[in-house]
Amino acid sequence: MADLESQRSLSGLWVLGNNQLVDEWKRQGVQLFSRDPDPSRLTQRSADFHKLLLKIKGVPPTLDRSQLELAVRFNACVFSVAQAQTERAQALLTEGLQRVLTPSALGVAGGTGDPSSEVPSLWGPALRAVADGPLAVGTLRLLCLQWAVWLSSNRLTHIQELRGELSSLSERLSALEEEEERKRSLSASDHEPPRLVADPLRLTELLDVCTVVARGAEWLSDGRPSDALSELQRAFSLPAPRDVLAQAHVLSGRCLADTGRPQMALLCFMRAMETEPHCVSALHRSTEVYRQLGNATALVEGLRLLNTALRLPPPAAPSMTAEVSPLSAPLLLGSPALGSLLSAPPAPSVQRRLALSCVLHGRVAEGVELYLDLLADLQSDPQHAVPPGSAQAPPPLQASPRGAELYLEAAAALLLAGRGPDCWALCDEVLSATLDLLPQRLTLGDPSEDRDQDRDRDQDRDRDQDRDRDQDQDPLDVVLWAGSAHLLQAHCQAALEDWKQAVTCYTRCINLTGKVCFKTHGPPPPPPSGDLSGRPGAGLRSLQTLKGLSLAGRGVCFTQRDQLREALRDLQLSVLVSPGGVGAGLWLGEVLWRLDRRREAASCWERSLAAESPAETLPLYLQEPRSSPSLDPSVLRSRVQSLTQT
Repeated sequence: MADLESQRSLSGLWVLGNNQLVDEWKRQGVQLFSRDPDPSRLTQRSADFHKLLLKIKGVPPTLDRSQLELAVRFNACVFSVAQAQTERAQALLTEGLQRVLTPSALGVAGGTGDPSSEVPSLWGPALRAVADGPLAVGTLRLLCLQWAVWLSSNRLTHIQELRGELSSLSERLSALEEEEERKRSLSASDHEPPRLVADPLRLTELLDVCTVVARGAEWLSDGRPSDALSELQRAFSLPAPRDVLAQAHVLSGRCLADTGRPQMALLCFMRAMETEPHCVSALHRSTEVYRQLGNATALVEGLRLLNTALRLPPPAAPSMTAEVSPLSAPLLLGSPALGSLLSAPPAPSVQRRLALSCVLHGRVAEGVELYLDLLADLQSDPQHAVPPGSAQAPPPLQASPRGAELYLEAAAALLLAGRGPDCWALCDEVLSATLDLLPQRLTLGDPSEDRDQDRDRDQDRDRDQDRDRDQDQDPLDVVLWAGSAHLLQAHCQAALEDWKQAVTCYTRCINLTGKVCFKTHGPPPPPPSGDLSGRPGAGLRSLQTLKGLSLAGRGVCFTQRDQLREALRDLQLSVLVSPGGVGAGLWLGEVLWRLDRRREAASCWERSLAAESPAETLPLYLQEPRSSPSLDPSVLRSRVQSLTQT
């Protein structure tokens, strides 16, 4: 009798200890789970529940004590999951199932199951063993946490295996807890029940909608946008936090965009921002759709909003109460697929895209200021540079002594704005940074091997990303940067009509491209066309474009100086090297016309006037200059017409 009283006393003390820890969580939860929680305090709270659990496990189990153990185990496991300690949480859950499946822990006969089985297969026997018995509520609460562990570790197949049990979990748990509360109210006992740090019913609601979003993200990543869209529609009929609903809207928009419905996709992105105003992912995806639709005005405005949003401080954490579970949606939704689909580029990448879009769509002055601000950030803190290989910044900024491609883009924008001296100064920066890196001679292999070479080069860059990048540059990149700097400086001189100095700068660029020779075992490489970024042979095609522009520029200068034979040579070479250049074809026709080869001139003009310039797919600094002397197309057409009428 004394032993029984002693055990009851121990149980009462353990219940009291558990409830005190829960009360402390309710008082301190806001601090523990704020935006910048104190890890040591969170660890201490977890350790307290684990110590209490060890004490309870140290005495023979009884029915009441097993119920207490399940409650304390639930609390300990909540804190393990909250700290992303999924292995420790899984060990707690597996041990709890094995003890539930032990007849002595049940207090009844009939415990079955193989404790050595795989974790998903343990749950069926455990749930059947407890059925509607006194341990059913505690076991179902642990099932909630098992769901959380699988979801946070992206084990959606395990969740699918128990879809039957999980789909009815909320209803069963609600009914059993109501029954338990009714029995407690009818009982004359004054014993206080063990409390929980999280409401299992609210946790189940959160798990349900988060699973829908995670599964939709996985199907979308697997190339099943229609299936993903159908799954995501379920999220809007479930109780869910605002941030989870916003994510569901963004993913739905991506599904619609992938299935050719851009306007409906934009509507989804708008709903996401209405649900969660700081949803930068929705803004980012909107700009991608505007780009696809060719809506330049909306694209620029969208990028401006995204740039502003990314530079604002994060929103204040929502006020928390004791009823809020420490298992939040961001903790549960941590799958790589979801993170990739909802990612947004860093602020410098967005500002660079905004600057480029402004320049390309006629807002040159605005684009220049954005570029200069970005360069100032780069000079003050190189860590603010656009990451190398960033898919969100066309074309990607390569790691270089001064961010060479960004400097060249800014220089090209300055030239368009009529700020030649500033353009020249930026080009000097690039030339200074690349001077010691230029190869004496560079031999390129077959373009069919470029994919393997690019992959190997990317792997080398990944391995060496923490080393001094100045000593590990791609030689072809360095040639392209230095050549482009000379090209822009030549454009500056041409804009000033200093033809002699312009010829000198163009010649420097041509000489640099001459350092690169092409080694081939088959036909020569095709001329550049389309988008020069992100494709096999992109470096070679960029080199051909650079050489074609420099030859064309020098040919125009020779034309202005009435050196028609030299001009004819350079312009013919330019058309041969880079047939897509419209300006070279027009000026070649002009030279032929002056040389009284008018039929040939008319043929050149007809081809060039009918050609479509791929300007928007080229880096800004490799586009044909707008500041150089130009020919009036209407005058050329009238010449062609007059020639054909004679």
